[in-house]
Amino acid sequence: APMSKKEQAMADRAVRWIERLRHTKDRWFGAPFKLLPWQELLVREVFGRLRDDGTRRYKRVFIAIPRKNGKSTLAAALALKLLAGDGIYGARVYSAAADKDQAKIVWEEARQMAELSWLRRFVRPYTHRLVVQQLNATYTVLSRVPKTKHGLDISGVVVDELHAIQSSELWDVLTTGTGARANRLVISLTTAGYDQAHFCYDEWEYARQVRDGIIQDETLLPVIYEAEDDDDWEDHRVWEMVNPSLRHTLLPDYLEEEARRAKHIVSRQNLFRRLHLNQWTSQATRWIDLKLWDAQGGHPIDETDESLRDMDCYGGLDVSSVSDMTAWVLLFAPRDRRDVVYVLPRLWVPEARLYDPANKYAQQYQTWAKEGHLRVIPGNVIDHSVIEEQVVRDAERYRLRSANIDRLFQGHQLTVNLQKRGIPIYPMGQGFMSYAAPMKEFERLLRGGGIRHGGHPVLRWMADNVSVRQDSAGNLKPDKASSQGKIDGITALVMAIDRWMRHNDSGGSVYEERGVIVL
Repeated sequence: APMSKKEQAMADRAVRWIERLRHTKDRWFGAPFKLLPWQELLVREVFGRLRDDGTRRYKRVFIAIPRKNGKSTLAAALALKLLAGDGIYGARVYSAAADKDQAKIVWEEARQMAELSWLRRFVRPYTHRLVVQQLNATYTVLSRVPKTKHGLDISGVVVDELHAIQSSELWDVLTTGTGARANRLVISLTTAGYDQAHFCYDEWEYARQVRDGIIQDETLLPVIYEAEDDDDWEDHRVWEMVNPSLRHTLLPDYLEEEARRAKHIVSRQNLFRRLHLNQWTSQATRWIDLKLWDAQGGHPIDETDESLRDMDCYGGLDVSSVSDMTAWVLLFAPRDRRDVVYVLPRLWVPEARLYDPANKYAQQYQTWAKEGHLRVIPGNVIDHSVIEEQVVRDAERYRLRSANIDRLFQGHQLTVNLQKRGIPIYPMGQGFMSYAAPMKEFERLLRGGGIRHGGHPVLRWMADNVSVRQDSAGNLKPDKASSQGKIDGITALVMAIDRWMRHNDSGGSVYEERGVIVL
């Protein structure tokens, strides 16, 4: 909306004040701080928009922007403005972050800015504190320990890398400590993270909804630069869109170099997407390249296809103990080939999970269930007899050579029942020794385009979720703890690959052929 003359004057004054500061780094050292277009727009909105009582409209600013776009420099300038440029007696400004060293980054930038500019006549630096004696104003670095922070009188606070703060307690203390100040301002800055259960993700979602007009909150200014989920992370046009300081504080050749590394090192793809495209990812380190996965989907696997009966079949059973998802994945291998396998997943979930308000995937579960991709078991727990009967039916229909089941699974009775009914099923350990070889085989098949999964949407979701752990020898295993969302279907697929690797046409073991000792 257009600004009033008074608002325009306030915005102009703020821009002029900040642009009298000096840069502190690299090739800009000592040069006047000329705001980039996106930075100037932000400054004008923050300091120009007023309420009817003359106080600032915005009490909170949520800045989500990729790395290397100058957010720390801008945050330092904003902090100095709150300290010495508002003309408020007794201002109390703070820097906070996941730890004191991180919090000190913005503060230290502000200290150097003040020393290089006209502010050096007024701002006196102390250890972890800047003081303007004429205004009895202070700017202080906070530690991450929240217990000592209750009762703070806060006029302004800069919270850096919000996604990295482990607990919301510090955030809550800082935001509630501003209540007595009419011109209070909480500025949070962050790049995307990967833990969508983190309170930062909730703040991000709230800011999105304010931006999109879904929620009406005139006290929050959302400044979000992010790529959409379906944007191509290698597209230079996407880079341009989400990095407003490109060619200024961020050089294109740097992004190109990082993108090349991410293209060849799959584990760096999520890092690139989070840091440079500001996309929340499903895990810290990507294991499965989703482009490779999607490229070999092919037509949906028809379980009635007679050609499946002519192939050897192997299974992986990842069973939930009580109320979560269970996966039974069948792998079909042509007898004369080792470069391709066909994957038929069967996935179950208790009906209660489809409507559980604590399940953030509930709506998606409902959709998958309606489409027939997710099987629903009545009640709020998994009925293992349903799983047992399906495994037996599959063994009768297909050439099931053998199957693995999670050794740590507590329902030993299911394993005993299946073995009594003639199913060749074996407990599989969940350590690096057990997973090292089938994980490598999975990667070999994926790179060669040999995993024909039929584009199963739930399995695709799980493929995108998988995070892995690595031991000192470079061996990998799935890491459910750090994966966001379920990965049971992929775990079961790797377990099935393990059984496939143990067989060949002569009845020997692929492990023995490769000289790997299996304990």
